[in-house]
Amino acid sequence: MPPKMKEKGRKAAAQKKKKNSGADVETEAKHRLMLLEKELLRDQLALRRDEARRAKAAKDLMKQRLQGLEVELERAQSETKAIYAEMSRQQQALQEKMAAHSKQLEERARGLQEQLEICQKKAKAAREEAEQALGERDQILAQLQAHVTDMEAKYEEILHGSLDQLLAKMRAVKPQWDGDILRLHARHKEQLHQFGLNPLDI
Repeated sequence: MPPKMKEKGRKAAAQKKKKNSGADVETEAKHRLMLLEKELLRDQLALRRDEARRAKAAKDLMKQRLQGLEVELERAQSETKAIYAEMSRQQQALQEKMAAHSKQLEERARGLQEQLEICQKKAKAAREEAEQALGERDQILAQLQAHVTDMEAKYEEILHGSLDQLLAKMRAVKPQWDGDILRLHARHKEQLHQFGLNPLDI
């Protein structure tokens, strides 16, 4: 083969080899870019999964706290109902006692009236005794009324105290919930910044 032909053949082979080499480099660059994008997407997916797990854990914790508060509220309501039932029972017992005592006094007054018709001399003593009995009844009624009023005030104080304690506990827990949420939000925001992501773009 003449030297010119050999030279042309070498140049053509070199150019072909150069083109193939350029194509391989471009293919390898694309392949690396795809691998990097795949790895980045995998990291983002892992981060999202981690965030979802943490959010679920925070939600479960808040749900447990809420259930605890609901149980406490139900306990307070149950105690309040028990107190009210006991007060109602005591009031009913007092009313029955008052009614029985009043009936006894009325029967006694009738007896005194009969004695008045029989004997004028004993009438004055009988009237004084009846008036004394009526005074005792009025005094007992006043004492019972004062007792009922005192019990109602205590019941109202217990009810308000229980509700105030419950509200105070809920107010005390709320800042902690808010702080936990803010810290979780700031941590996720910082992690997104570490990966070069803007939280507002997501």
